[in-house]
Amino acid sequence: MESTRQKKVARQIQKDVAEILLQKTPSIAPGALISVSKVRLSPDLSYAKVFLSVFPLNDKQAFLSAVGNHSAEVRNELGRRVRHQLRIVPELTFFIDDSVDYAENIDRLLRGEDTNLSE
Repeated sequence: MESTRQKKVARQIQKDVAEILLQKTPSIAPGALISVSKVRLSPDLSYAKVFLSVFPLNDKQAFLSAVGNHSAEVRNELGRRVRHQLRIVPELTFFIDDSVDYAENIDRLLRGEDTNLSE
């Protein structure tokens, strides 16, 4: 169960990381639209799981490695933005949020558009 403080800090980190990634998108994934869909914080606020939604996403692993290469820069910039609010800047771990793909798959299956090629 997340505390109120965790939720508030997560919202602030989500907003700040989204702005930082907006500035760094040309060097991370040129021509892509990156949005931060969710941030989960550890109870001590030292670790943050950042879930990203990317359009268009061709290769998940290549994108995650590109974001991972820039994670130190993102954390540094985040530290500058939250230095008066947080004592510790959380360590960021990036993940791909595939909830939109999952919802599209469920919607497609409910419409009866099964793509099984084995029939």
